[in-house]
Amino acid sequence: MLASVDSTNTEAVRIAGGLAGPEWILALEQTAARGRRGRAWVNPTGNFAATLVLRPTESADKVALRSFVTSLALHDAFVAASGRATSFALKWPNDVLLNGGKVAGILLESIGTGTGVRHLAIGIGVNLMHAPDKSQVETGAVAPVSLISETGASVGPEEFLDLLAPAYAHWETQFTTYGFSPIRTAWLARAARLGEVITARTATSETVGTFETVDEQGNLILNTANGRVAITAADVFF
Repeated sequence: MLASVDSTNTEAVRIAGGLAGPEWILALEQTAARGRRGRAWVNPTGNFAATLVLRPTESADKVALRSFVTSLALHDAFVAASGRATSFALKWPNDVLLNGGKVAGILLESIGTGTGVRHLAIGIGVNLMHAPDKSQVETGAVAPVSLISETGASVGPEEFLDLLAPAYAHWETQFTTYGFSPIRTAWLARAARLGEVITARTATSETVGTFETVDEQGNLILNTANGRVAITAADVFF
């Protein structure tokens, strides 16, 4: 555990080459935390900031499916911490919702060059005690919430890691043993807004359609006015 670090994912880059196996990096403070697409991630004291460093053996497209593995582990940890199984839902591609608000985000970054992924950094941020102000998030995005404000569960970062680490180990074993299929099934059973109309936006396009499923490659499948569309990467808005 680190008292303070610029970013747990950046720390992962620094130490990955010397690791013999998987390693959790937990920081009580981040001074330069970041989310997807380089966005700043607000991380007040008392919230959870950690990165799991792995040395995957799969191809890069399979490695990326660990965002779903991580989502399931977070869901299990939240249920264990709060006792509320129905309050949490998983938002494609990398968020966990609590009573409809964003309580956690995931950032996957590959470490290494060439055709393979030498190491994978799975960054996880959780609003345990504090949620950012709505003005600090993108317009139209899901409003942030904290675990304590929504459930009354007061959980510290170290305690949360004690719940998350074994949950992740369980789903990682499922993934490496049986592939993505059981992960996909479990994720869809916990998916937010499945069967509802949602919007997927990239920097250059916007697609509106009914959230039909996630396919075997982890793509978001929307049923639109022009037929079924598979979306590889986007931000989702409700």
